[in-house]
Amino acid sequence: MLQQTQVATVIPYFERFIARFPSLPQLAEAHEDDVLTLWSGLGYYSRARNLHTAARIIVASHPEGFPETAEQIAQLPGVGRSTAAAVAALAFGQHCAILDGNVRRVLARHGGVTGWPGDKKVEAELWRLAESLLPPDTRHGTGAIEIYTQGMMDLGALVCTRSQPACATCPLNTDCIAHTQQRTTELPAPRPKKPLPERQIQMLLLLDRGELLLEKRPARGIWGGMWSLPELPIDHDPARHCHVHFGFTPLSQQALPRLSHSFTHFKLHIQPVQLHLAPRLSTPAGQIWLSPTDALGAALPTPIRKLVAQLKSD
Repeated sequence: MLQQTQVATVIPYFERFIARFPSLPQLAEAHEDDVLTLWSGLGYYSRARNLHTAARIIVASHPEGFPETAEQIAQLPGVGRSTAAAVAALAFGQHCAILDGNVRRVLARHGGVTGWPGDKKVEAELWRLAESLLPPDTRHGTGAIEIYTQGMMDLGALVCTRSQPACATCPLNTDCIAHTQQRTTELPAPRPKKPLPERQIQMLLLLDRGELLLEKRPARGIWGGMWSLPELPIDHDPARHCHVHFGFTPLSQQALPRLSHSFTHFKLHIQPVQLHLAPRLSTPAGQIWLSPTDALGAALPTPIRKLVAQLKSD
């Protein structure tokens, strides 16, 4: 949950998640909808699906317990090199380096590494530094790697912060290149700015006898596996779309205020359209009718939840 999400946001989600799934077997046995519902609002939903799949793999393939080496942990879906190393070091005392966002910042400033840390060459240099600074592996079993790993993460999170780092109290300030050369504001270099592509779509709030139609999204892609609203290109006629694709006849149609939502790689502009339908005859596979109140209890992406909440309040 802490990947790409701040601690303050994560805490209540984490507490609810652990209360519902206190063990790996319970998470492995859960339905994906239950997992995604508890994740709804955190974004980057592939993390939840990967976590769920990883729990199932561990239960099925590692009867002896959670895998202990970074190499084994990195084989789990959604687990990268740094996350695998962090688990292996902190949970099992394995001698391996981490390179999360906070540690990248610490190493870039301390070592005077120029360039954006997401660049492959810069990342390779930071990994080299991270591995060179590890406590000697002869101290395995002494707790040194656990203390060092946690210390590096805390140093980046609490001292060597993105803005206004506490250099005066930093234990590394005497040989930190960024501090001694007064370059803390320029290191690490920010991600090169590129214009964010924009997309426009219509989303349909189809209502029949107080219930709303939701569609299950494909497992892969944006909002994979979650419940959403039917969508269509911005220039298509919603009434015709309902007739052709659903066999429903709209009795009324109303455009609602537009909503925008930013993803990592593009910005989505949503034109919601509310349609009241003549009584439905059937519900196609992959779709479900729910009251707005019940829909808010489903696994909905954040912008869809906003639209449904507005519908409920009306």
